[in-house]
Amino acid sequence: MAHAAPYCRRTERPETTTVQIMTAFSQYMPHGMCLSWQPWLVILWAGSDLLIFISYFAIPLALLSVLRQRPDLKHRGLVGLFAGFILLCGLTHALSIVTLWIPIYPLQGYVKLATGLVSAATAIVLFRLVPTLITIPTPSELQEANQNLKREIAAHEATLAKLRQAQHNLEAEVEERTAELKRANAQLAISTREAVHRSRNLIAVVSSIARQSARSHGDAGGFIDTFIGRLNALADATSIVMKGETRTSADLGQVVRTQLEPVLMTYGDRIKVEGQPIDAGSEAAQQISLALHELATNSQKYGALSADAGAISVSWTKLAADGDDAERLVLRWDEEISEAAARSFADAGSGGFGSRLLTKIVPTVLRGSARREVEDSTLTYELILPLSALKDNVNRDGDADLAARIVDRDFGLA
Repeated sequence: MAHAAPYCRRTERPETTTVQIMTAFSQYMPHGMCLSWQPWLVILWAGSDLLIFISYFAIPLALLSVLRQRPDLKHRGLVGLFAGFILLCGLTHALSIVTLWIPIYPLQGYVKLATGLVSAATAIVLFRLVPTLITIPTPSELQEANQNLKREIAAHEATLAKLRQAQHNLEAEVEERTAELKRANAQLAISTREAVHRSRNLIAVVSSIARQSARSHGDAGGFIDTFIGRLNALADATSIVMKGETRTSADLGQVVRTQLEPVLMTYGDRIKVEGQPIDAGSEAAQQISLALHELATNSQKYGALSADAGAISVSWTKLAADGDDAERLVLRWDEEISEAAARSFADAGSGGFGSRLLTKIVPTVLRGSARREVEDSTLTYELILPLSALKDNVNRDGDADLAARIVDRDFGLA
């Protein structure tokens, strides 16, 4: 039985040129002699070292590639030490393959020394970085932090959405309020112009009524009663309009009932008022109130309300457009009077200011017509005017002095 050669002891081996080339290392024997040059053992030894060398060479390349692509990474020096340490370890395994045939043990020793120094430096740096490295979040912690960050971002986005919605709502509200303010300013301007128009018109009408009432009465007491009555008629009409929802018109029925309220409360069922709802502007309300006041005053002095019997019917209705005629309003006063009163009305004719107010002034101001007649002990007064005359139009030029001109120019008789 053959005995194996002593470990690393120099023995006979086939002649090679390696010893001749490496004369500096001739005093050493190749590591293969320690393996008795058994093929399978040499292959196992060399193959393992080769595989380790290839792996240890590839790992530093991967680490250096990461450093090159991620310049933002911290502790780059530690990664470089690891790459050098692994590369030197791989180099020692490569030299182990060479020493199987060439005994370059001194060179291998120097490489191992360098590997040891780099390994020691790596260990020292690593231990110094342990407190820092253990603070690096774990993947689960990073995932949780990412989830928290996502939730926070979602909350911020929701807040921003609410802020945008609030901004949109605020802008819409400001725009709406601005539009309302513009409408209010426009309405105020219209109301101001209308107030000026009404005041001028009222002053002109009151002045003319005062002059004509004074001319028609010889005593001061009669003048004051007549004038105040007519003045109250104007004031009541204006008050009704200003109390309306639009402050520019009022229901005609309310105007009529307010003007006739004293006689309605006194004579009750003897006076009948009926008509469909129609809006009347301030100008129309004032003129119709003047006419009703004149009719009611005459009735209490000479007509149905001056006796124990006798009834009054006040009605109004709309007439549809017919040919060239636009829609019209017909206001009718029917009053039962005695024969003596009928003769008095017939004899009086239209000479008094009251008669002229009913048949001339009021219909002219309202751009309509009127008639008053007595037939079969019934006094009938009918006022016909276009529906457009019921609407206020503060832009009509000259309206403020119209009634005054009519009274003073055409009926200013002593």
